[in-house]
Amino acid sequence: MSTLSSKVQEVFDEPACGKNQAKSEKERKKGCTKQLLPGAAAGGCAFDGAKIALQPITDVAHLVHGPIACEGNSWDNRGAKSSGSSLYRTGFTTDINELDVVYGGEKHLFKSVKEILDKYDPAAVFVYQTCVTALIGDDIEAVCKAATQKFGKPVIPVDAPGFVGNKNLGNKLAGEALLDYVIGTEEPETTTPYDINIIGEYNLAGELWQVKPLLDEMGVRVLACISGDAKYKEVAYSHRAKAAMMVCSKAMINIARKMEERYEIPFFEGSFYGITDMSDSLRNIARLLVEKGAPAELLERTEVIIRREEAAFWELMEPYKDSLKGVKVLLITGGVKSWSVVSALQEVGMEIVGTSVKKSTLEDKQRIKELMGEDAHMVDDMTPREMYKMLKDAQADIMLSGGRSQFIALKAKMPWLDINQERHHGYAGYDGMVALVREIDKSLSNPVWEQVRKAAPWDIPETPACEEATVAEALVEQEAA
Repeated sequence: MSTLSSKVQEVFDEPACGKNQAKSEKERKKGCTKQLLPGAAAGGCAFDGAKIALQPITDVAHLVHGPIACEGNSWDNRGAKSSGSSLYRTGFTTDINELDVVYGGEKHLFKSVKEILDKYDPAAVFVYQTCVTALIGDDIEAVCKAATQKFGKPVIPVDAPGFVGNKNLGNKLAGEALLDYVIGTEEPETTTPYDINIIGEYNLAGELWQVKPLLDEMGVRVLACISGDAKYKEVAYSHRAKAAMMVCSKAMINIARKMEERYEIPFFEGSFYGITDMSDSLRNIARLLVEKGAPAELLERTEVIIRREEAAFWELMEPYKDSLKGVKVLLITGGVKSWSVVSALQEVGMEIVGTSVKKSTLEDKQRIKELMGEDAHMVDDMTPREMYKMLKDAQADIMLSGGRSQFIALKAKMPWLDINQERHHGYAGYDGMVALVREIDKSLSNPVWEQVRKAAPWDIPETPACEEATVAEALVEQEAA
């Protein structure tokens, strides 16, 4: 555990993390851990963070060394798509029991790795440490090293047991595993001056595929996406890229920084959400590649594509301008989406009445203030009661959030749209922004809201027969007059 402790402390002291660097020495040593609440493992622990960060690597077997409940909690909890292998969607666990806790689970783990290699022949096996196996002292690094030597296939230890901290920490420990055991271990067949890495993009609902055709048209090759729709070898030879884009820096900033230090790969932080941010990201990709030696014509080619795509987008927006202008949105999300989606919605005339910053950093909050003004309504942790009140009092016309909040909107009889990782629609790039606007408009204009807001027939007070006759006579007299 001493190795894990030093690795955790190294992550806490990440030089590229503005939030940690703003702390005092004492606070930085304490790190960013906090006591987890019972049941908070669903989207809360370090193991969960490591698993969701690496599971989109599609041709790898992801083996959870721990009780079966750990795999059940973390399996397939993101809608990451694959253009090739679907092995990543198969759940693997050692399913340790009471005897393993008493006698140790290392032999059990070694046999599980062998069985997976024999039956599935994956490109590699990623082994995830969990709380129970870490507490009983199972050395997954030693087992993975022995299995690699024995079977001739990479077996990668991911030492991120849930008790060490929250999901964000787990994301970074997953990045450390890639840096220590994967990145730099393979060589690509060819390289070009146009090779880039995209870091922190998970291809949720196929969002990478909405952006990649534009990069292809620019002449830019995505050498590796870490980790959406990635293959093991692509990650292994990603150190040969000429530049990198960081999509969600708070999750994998350590990968981008260390690859810049080790392999001289410059990077920038960008977003694929919203028209302005998308265009800026394409420009920055072209700029970094030109600075690393690509022909200057890449900049001109990029501008031509941006002008065409922006013009096409605003043409498609014409039918929605009147219906969406001034629509009030409550955004319950976090991290990079807390500001990138704000920017995207404001561009088409919508108003953000509140945005959650529960998982956002100081830099994220500053960007929100730049977009929404100093009086921006940022909520650290809005309770269900507060969400319900805001929607019921018509302070918002629609709520954009994750699936766990949808029932609050439904109870308030207000439209809701999924914006988190479980969604089925991709919202990245120009096409993705069109899809987002279309889905918001469909949700707002759905006739069901008018129906559910009406009083039920049994709640409408009955009109006495004599009053009905009086009303009828009055109508007849009015028509005669």
